Amino acid sequence: MPSNIKIRAKSNNGVTTVKSLMSHVMETGLRKDKETGDPIPAHFIQEVTAKWKDQVVMTALWSGGVSKNPYLSFKFNGGEPGDAIEITWVDNEGKTETGTAEIS
Repeated sequence: MPSNIKIRAKSNNGVTTVKSLMSHVMETGLRKDKETGDPIPAHFIQEVTAKWKDQVVMTALWSGGVSKNPYLSFKFNGGEPGDAIEITWVDNEGKTETGTAEIS
């Protein structure tokens, strides 16, 4: 099954720039269903971790205040073309998703 995380990573002079787009509803729990008026339960990504060569290079802790289908960009020292970068998220329902890409 293909990942819902799109990743692009590029290395330049020893610094790798990673850009990713994650598909997720990111519900805050504060909105109501327009038809029923019932609250829409909170459902959002809580933690995002990026690894390069099994080393964690970035961790982000999120809440319901992040927009739907979040975009994330960061840089880290290291990484060479051909190396793999892995991004994993865990949401407040315990679901998880992992995506990998090759650094160019």
